[in-house]
Amino acid sequence: MAYRNLAKKSRRGPTAPMKRFVDLETKNLNSEVIKTTNSFSDEIKTISSFSTDHPLTNSQENQKLNQYENKVKGRFDNIVPLLKRVSSLQNDLNFVERAQNLCRSELGYELPLHILEKAWVGSVDISALFAWCVFQSHQLTSNEFFNSDPIEGSENSQYAKSFQSFLYQCGFHLLDITPCADGRLAHAISYALRIPFSSVRRRSHAGALFDIEKTVNRWIKTEHSRYRESTPNSATEPTRYLKSVIYHFSSVDPTHQGCAAHGSNDELAASEGLQRLLDFREAVENSFCCGASVDLLLIGIDTDTDAIRVHTPSKTNEVDLKSWVCANQIYKETQFLKAEEALQKIQENIKRVCPGETDPNMVMFITRLISNNISQIDYVKNFHSGSYQDAGHAERFIGVGIGFKEVHLRNLTYFAHLETVEQGAPDLDVGVKIFTGLNISRSLPIPIVIRFDYSGSVPHARNRALSDCHRINEAIKSRYRDLIDNGSLHTFLTIRDRDKKAPAEVVGSSLDPVTQEAH
Repeated sequence: MAYRNLAKKSRRGPTAPMKRFVDLETKNLNSEVIKTTNSFSDEIKTISSFSTDHPLTNSQENQKLNQYENKVKGRFDNIVPLLKRVSSLQNDLNFVERAQNLCRSELGYELPLHILEKAWVGSVDISALFAWCVFQSHQLTSNEFFNSDPIEGSENSQYAKSFQSFLYQCGFHLLDITPCADGRLAHAISYALRIPFSSVRRRSHAGALFDIEKTVNRWIKTEHSRYRESTPNSATEPTRYLKSVIYHFSSVDPTHQGCAAHGSNDELAASEGLQRLLDFREAVENSFCCGASVDLLLIGIDTDTDAIRVHTPSKTNEVDLKSWVCANQIYKETQFLKAEEALQKIQENIKRVCPGETDPNMVMFITRLISNNISQIDYVKNFHSGSYQDAGHAERFIGVGIGFKEVHLRNLTYFAHLETVEQGAPDLDVGVKIFTGLNISRSLPIPIVIRFDYSGSVPHARNRALSDCHRINEAIKSRYRDLIDNGSLHTFLTIRDRDKKAPAEVVGSSLDPVTQEAH
């Protein structure tokens, strides 16, 4: 199986704040040797002197990301304990007031009054309150994400600007990544790979099996912008469109906790991901000739440790599915080396597993991914005892539609990227099956957040997004009527203008009070 050649010339740009990556420069592309600068060596020593982490690990960033994870997930995990306390107050004469005070102080928002006020005629609907709290917690997270950029990955952040410069120097003008829709990969970009979210076009699909026709259309739009607007760069610059797939596997329970879409068959997940990449490239070449091709990269991730494996593409367009560079193995081989020596070892491994001659630009790019992932390996070691306790699914809600740029945490959301329920039924059905075990088995409802992003610069785009939300909502009601009727599934409708940095806008919910018709 073949890859296209990568860009021919590369050099490194400035590093980002927080020392996110080694400030590399290409000494000699012909010999493909990449060396660190003296300034980085000093930075790494400063970062590593306070811990026993790997010399390439950014401990300060790990602390920051852990604080964000604890804050957001804690917001969701506090819901059930809070509602148990609310439930115990049902017979209190001041129930509504006490419940509201408790929720405001513990969760930061109020409970729906129209549900609380019905408690005097029967038991309060805790199931509905649970869904409400999940939706409000999601909205708070969305607001904070777009208003304060807590993981510092917005397009105006120094790191995003630095990474985009690095991407150009590697010969790529756009990075398009498709992870599996499994919630255990929702953090793949900002955590596992440590790439600023604004620098990546991310769309999740079950089994990482992206829609080829839609991806070709997005490629066309990108190239059109380069020719007409020089965005993200001019078409005269010899850069390429890099399309990547991230499949996943489990080192703890490989036969049960791998990718459900591929029956926990790691080899199938990798081969199907690669085939989808090759089909995409062939579609572009067949339509626009070979000179309009794209570059491809296949990545695997262990959902238990977050260690990645990268299948290095050769300069002669080949990739070996049974050969990869393993970040976890490199970690073990280099943890007692100096930073410069560790980086050299990474490059040697990248070249060793390649089925042919390597391209120095791709070596540079993969080196960065592996180096970034080493920080994540230490992250899991330090904050999750080396392997996540939730080896399986533990998502908090299902995200349906187009968007969710604000979700970058493991097992927070199961994604069902779709434009119609009929088209995305397999993805959505998998999500409902997962939450049948996670929630319904505990007498809790399935929370579904529907999202459609739109471009505010396009006339009437908001109205169309609004219509799409309601259309998907009605289709979900029809497909899962039994769950809807017994209160086991609730929906929350949101839209967002992608041209702005504003949070999502709430436009409806199955928990809204029912308006009484006048007679």
